[in-house]
Amino acid sequence: MDPGRGEESSEVPGAAEVLKCFSYNQDCTSLAVGTATGYKLFSLGTVEQLEVVHESEETPEVYIVERLFSSSLVVVVSRVKPRQMNVYHFKKGTEICNYSYSSNILSIRLNRQRLIVCLEESVYVHNIKDMKLLKTLLETPRNPTGLCALSINHSNSYLAYPASSTTGEITLYDANNLNTVCTIPAHDSPLAAIAFNSTGSKLASASEKGTVIRVFSTPEGERLYEFRRGMKRYVNISSLVFSMDSQFLCASSNTETVHIFKLEHVAESNLDEPPSWTGYMGKMLTAASNYLPTQVSDMMNQDRAFATVRLNFSDQKNVCTLATIQKLPRVLVASSDGHLYIYNLDPQDGGECVLIKKHSLCGSGKLEENPDDAVRSPIPQSYAATVARPSLLPSSSSMPGYSEDGGTLRGEVIPEHEFAVGPVRLDDENEFPPINLCRRNRKSKGEPS
Repeated sequence: MDPGRGEESSEVPGAAEVLKCFSYNQDCTSLAVGTATGYKLFSLGTVEQLEVVHESEETPEVYIVERLFSSSLVVVVSRVKPRQMNVYHFKKGTEICNYSYSSNILSIRLNRQRLIVCLEESVYVHNIKDMKLLKTLLETPRNPTGLCALSINHSNSYLAYPASSTTGEITLYDANNLNTVCTIPAHDSPLAAIAFNSTGSKLASASEKGTVIRVFSTPEGERLYEFRRGMKRYVNISSLVFSMDSQFLCASSNTETVHIFKLEHVAESNLDEPPSWTGYMGKMLTAASNYLPTQVSDMMNQDRAFATVRLNFSDQKNVCTLATIQKLPRVLVASSDGHLYIYNLDPQDGGECVLIKKHSLCGSGKLEENPDDAVRSPIPQSYAATVARPSLLPSSSSMPGYSEDGGTLRGEVIPEHEFAVGPVRLDDENEFPPINLCRRNRKSKGEPS
């Protein structure tokens, strides 16, 4: 799962669910939701208001919707045509292109260089500049949930997907150079979630058991961290995401608890430090772990959650992310019941995160009042720095040459960081990719790969 995604999306099965799917864009500044009647894009610029950037009811039963950063490019897949991917320029209301595939589309990932389409037994790599198909990865291990992750850093464009349907091995693929980098033996059980950090230098994973989360270096595949989510029961991890600065890793599941882990290595004690009872016991435990069975020693070395979120529901599909909103760290949880929950995260002391807003994703994006949210425990004084304050900076939509809902204002060139190779004018008549010029069918396994 991407920071994004973070770069992370989740389909919600069952017609009774309010939301069919939800996903955050690559830098966690926007939330996209799919419904029975279409899809919506929300801006995550402030805590107090959830602005609807765009709403479409032209395509029913949307179960995949992905936005490219804060541009006007959005990718949509509908249950009406589950084998067809549609790419739109939502600000102009035009279709850029559409592609059809041999089976149902299970997931889509994109950055400024590549667009990835994942089917149950194949993966398609497109060049996002012109939507040209660059590579078809055929006969990949059976992947019924379409689990995959794409680095949002287009300079490496690493792609990760299951290397096995029976174990937790991960294939690391270079989507820029179109070759396999390595296979990472991440878990014994099949994978449930994977996610890159914002630079593509770390890859997090969780298995179907959901008890242990591991972080590996990329492209080396070396284990860097191991976190224990819990021991009492197996859970279904629904989302896994790094913060944009890679300091935190967030995991949500079908339980009422969201775990936030801190990625830090404990410095070794100074040799000149006076001996203490705790220091002595720590050294004894470390030494003892070398003689214990691997499972026991691994458990002793696993770090626990730095912070937690207590949801007022469980057994609902949800997707979490870590975002900086109005200069402060927040935990966002979008739920299939049609709500977005925003919590404060204390980056110094951790602990239980405080719910500060609850928004409805089904209405106009206005705050939904909740009497239960009005009475809360006093926030500790040490946590005062994370209390929401109105931003003194102008919003991105009011800055010259930039529009939150369209990437740039008409006639302005998108900044270099918006795309891998620029300049590109999404709002210019010379649109990229060419409108209606790349309808293709991908139904034969005999295509070039």
